[in-house]
Amino acid sequence: MNQLFTKGRIALMVIIAVLMVDQVVKVLVKTNMYLRQWIHVTDWFQILFTENSGMAFGMEIMGKLFLTLFRLGAVTLILWYLVKIIKQRLRTGFIVCVALILAGALGNIIDSVFYGVLFGESLPVPQSGVATFLPEGGGYAPLLYGKVVDMFYFPLFEFNWPAWMPFVGGDHFIFFSPIFNVADASISCGMIALLLFYGKYLNSTYHHAKGKA
Repeated sequence: MNQLFTKGRIALMVIIAVLMVDQVVKVLVKTNMYLRQWIHVTDWFQILFTENSGMAFGMEIMGKLFLTLFRLGAVTLILWYLVKIIKQRLRTGFIVCVALILAGALGNIIDSVFYGVLFGESLPVPQSGVATFLPEGGGYAPLLYGKVVDMFYFPLFEFNWPAWMPFVGGDHFIFFSPIFNVADASISCGMIALLLFYGKYLNSTYHHAKGKA
């Protein structure tokens, strides 16, 4: 029982910590920067305020309402799975990875569900483009139609492809070009750690569950 409680408490602490950092950073950016404002930290690390209606790292697919409902469904499944593996007393590291993925998904869901109602619209105008919290005229979008706030930009290196190369010849290439947030990073870290350290364990868990079905 003590082990079960400890593993569940660790997962809860991970989720709360990620959500707190994610939301504090997003609110600070949303209420202090205008859209597309750029802050140069180093040549390879910059703060660039953007918003997107799509999935992680700014990908835009399908409709906004569908994406929000899809996120809610995915979070429900991940939460169910997390509770299940905690009850099964699986490895703590494995549980932490799933908790990171769940926390990241929850962080972006908060934006999608509530930000449209809670904040004014961010505009690419220095004088009047900074959003306010709970504006008098209401938010910029209905419930479930909020945009996800992104800000971290890591252009580690860039170059032009040689002109002789097919399809991309002469194009400018930047690595790493996606703009992301703490929630995206949490999802990515959780998934990468699962694949690197728990790939075989995840596979055996799947076959074990399949055999019980």
